[in-house]
Amino acid sequence: MRLTTKGRFAVTAMIDLALRQSKGPVTLAGISQRQEISLSYLEQLFGKLRRHQIVDSVRGPGGGYSLARPADKVTVADIIIAVDEPLDTTQCGGKENCHSAGHEGGPRCMTHELWSTLNEKMVDYLDSVSLQDLVDQQKQKVAEQNVVVLHRSQMAV
Repeated sequence: MRLTTKGRFAVTAMIDLALRQSKGPVTLAGISQRQEISLSYLEQLFGKLRRHQIVDSVRGPGGGYSLARPADKVTVADIIIAVDEPLDTTQCGGKENCHSAGHEGGPRCMTHELWSTLNEKMVDYLDSVSLQDLVDQQKQKVAEQNVVVLHRSQMAV
């Protein structure tokens, strides 16, 4: 299974939003510029995220998007499922019609249980990671980078 750009971009955009929403609604144009994601693509993704009540929109001057619930109550699975990203590694799309060697009506393919179990583990993992976890990771990275920059500037003196 490969996560498509739809899922990756949705998660990236949501981290950007969560990092900046304390200053008010965040514009898609801002996210588009910072993350180098097409504005029209973001509009499609955020329409789906809004319909799934993950984000709220504010119209007019000073408008944009904000989280509809706290970042620790939004999981990566919520985001990916909201944008219609398939989370399935089975050949049959979970329909259990993956018959061995093309025998219609025969038993499921020999690896069906393997891929089906992987699906469950994957969803469990993505459901265990909150948007807040990802925001905290980003804040930690920035803090670590600032320490390195400060250390280098002190050594140059």
